[in-house]
Formats: sequence, C-alpha cells, structure tokens
Amino acid sequence: MKVLIAVTHLLGTGHLSRALTLARAFVRAGHDVVVVSGGRPAPHLEAEGVALVQLPPLASDGVDFTKLLTDLGVEADEAYLTARRQKLAAAVQQMQPDVVITELFPFGRRSLAAEFEVLLQTAQGLTPAPLILSSVRDILAPPSKASKAAAARDRLKAYYDAVLVHADPALTRLEMSWPVTNDIADLLQYTGYVAPSAPEVETEGVGAGEILVSAGGGSVGDALFACAIAAAKRSPLRWRLLVGGADREARIAALKAQADDPSITIEAVRPDFRQMLHRVTASVSMCGYNTALDVLQTGVPAVFVPFDDGGEVEQTLRARALAAQPGIEVVSAADLTPRSLLAELKRVISSGRRSASGLQMAGAQESVAIVERMLAERRA
Repeated sequence: MKVLIAVTHLLGTGHLSRALTLARAFVRAGHDVVVVSGGRPAPHLEAEGVALVQLPPLASDGVDFTKLLTDLGVEADEAYLTARRQKLAAAVQQMQPDVVITELFPFGRRSLAAEFEVLLQTAQGLTPAPLILSSVRDILAPPSKASKAAAARDRLKAYYDAVLVHADPALTRLEMSWPVTNDIADLLQYTGYVAPSAPEVETEGVGAGEILVSAGGGSVGDALFACAIAAAKRSPLRWRLLVGGADREARIAALKAQADDPSITIEAVRPDFRQMLHRVTASVSMCGYNTALDVLQTGVPAVFVPFDDGGEVEQTLRARALAAQPGIEVVSAADLTPRSLLAELKRVISSGRRSASGLQMAGAQESVAIVERMLAERRA
C-alpha cells in the first residue's frame, strides 16, 4: 500500500522523529511511504529508506505557535503559506495514497488548519478515497477552550477513520490531556509507544559513568543547562551537556564560557544519544515524548525537568505519570536549583536501573498492523 504521512514540527524535532520512525516501520513491512515535512530540515534524524518531501519550512516564534516564521526568520505571509498548500496537495495527487496520516492534527497545529484542510479535502477527492488517520503522542496540549476541542471533534467525524494513539494505555491514556467524548472514543486505536528498536547494551564508551544532560533537538533548555553547570561544580561525577537547535554552536560557546571548566563536556546533540543512556550513571532531561521513551527503554535513572514555557503542560503531565516507575523523579522548572537537582539525582541513582519488560514499545509495528487490517477490511 501507499502511505502519505504529513507532519510539521515547529519547535523541537520530536514530531518529525516520531513520524519517521512510523514511516520506517511501513517501509520494513514492504509499503511505499512519503513523509511530507513542513518544519525546518533536521539532518540529524534518520530518514534512510523514506521518501521525504520538504515543504517551504516553518518554525514557531519560540513557544508562540500562532506566529509562524520562514527559514529566513521572518513571519510567513499568505504567498508563502499558499505555496505550502499547493505543494502539499500536489504530493497527494502525485502519490494517490491508500492511506493518509496527519501527525498531531486535528488535535494540534490549529495555525496550519487551512493547509491540513486542503490535504484532507484533496485526499477525500481521490478515487478510491484513502483511509485517513490521525497520529498522536500519549499526552497532548489540553485545549484551552471548549471550542478548540469541538473543532477537533468535528474534523475527526468529518474526515477520519481512526486515531492512532501512540501510548501504552497502562501508563498514559489520551483522557489525561484531552476530553474524549463518546462520539470519538471508538476512533481511538492504542498502538503502544512509537520507539525505534532498543539500543544495544554497551557499558563501555563515550559517556560511561557520566551525568548526561539534554533538552532535545530544539533551541530550548538554557535554564536547565545553566543549573546543570552549577550542579556539576558541586558534584564528584563527570557531566556532559548535549545542546540542540540551529543556534547550538553559539549556545555551546556561551555555556562553555559560563562553565569555565574543561571537565564539564558541552557539545552538540549526538546521534548515539540513545546508546549513551546505557552507559551513563543518570540522565537529566526534559520530558518530550522521544526522550521519555529513550529513558523507559534503557532503564536509565532519570530526573525529568519538564518544559513548561508559555504555559505548556504536556511534558509535566507525562513526567508525573512516568514518575510512578522506580528510578524516575520530577523537578519542576520553578523548583529547579543545583541543590534540588543533586538531591533528586542521588535518589534516582540509588534506585538503580529499571527493566523495560512489560512495556508496550512496539507502537510503530502495531500501527502498521492496524492500518493493514483496516485497509483489508475496507477492500473486502
């Protein structure tokens, strides 16, 4: 079957990373996949084997997701947005997909509703019409108004055949962050977490015995990094900070000047981050979806400092849910100090590593199975 996945990441790269993981699972199952990406290019993410169509890229203005910036850093005008819609519609027409998957929409990306409407209407106009599915992570940004939830519900009922919820329902359910009404409950299909294959256990190598501090692939985490530097100066352990974002080189230089300590390693995000989690003593990070899964898969003792700028609550909800697991603690950004960070690190390190057995981590493969079954039933 032919599968088109539409995704736009506006701040970090987690949305694109998850979409690519899902795409690779379809490719491994023998299907043709096109990922249409509307965020800025993320060359550090693995896209091997996946056809990638890049729209004129957009990014948010920090946590202001209503202000969309071009790759030149200026606010996107109507001509720029029209070009995106035209290229998106052309991708659908050219591929004639059997399945269309919208990542996050209609639960989020409301500022891009016009282009998703073009995608959905173009897809519905194909003969035969494809299956249309939404793909969402475990925890969403709760709707700030009832009207936003209602608009999402109306679009689900008008266009969608199912919602792939990429979560282990024993740990996190969509109802934790979104009002699931009876008329859409039957659309939900829990897949388990969408995670790459667990990294091989290697106890020797880069990062062994260190405290690893990370904040994902976006230009966020400066307060976390500053606190980590101060904590590292009070700690006998070695610390390593991984810095992301398009401006990472300048931020790394500033953090190195702030640390003024060659024993604190400060470098760009690394492709072997997941392997390093098997070797480090503990992880300090935000609690985005992909990082949370890396922590769960590897069993690394972890302190989560959820991203909450601009009133964001998604990571806080996720972190609190996962803190029921041994060896995971949460420190809010408001309570983050070198002392509180070191105290929670001591606590999680003493708990030791967890086992990942029993967790539903094969969400990509299960998503493929669900879609294959749905398409077979439609064609029967």
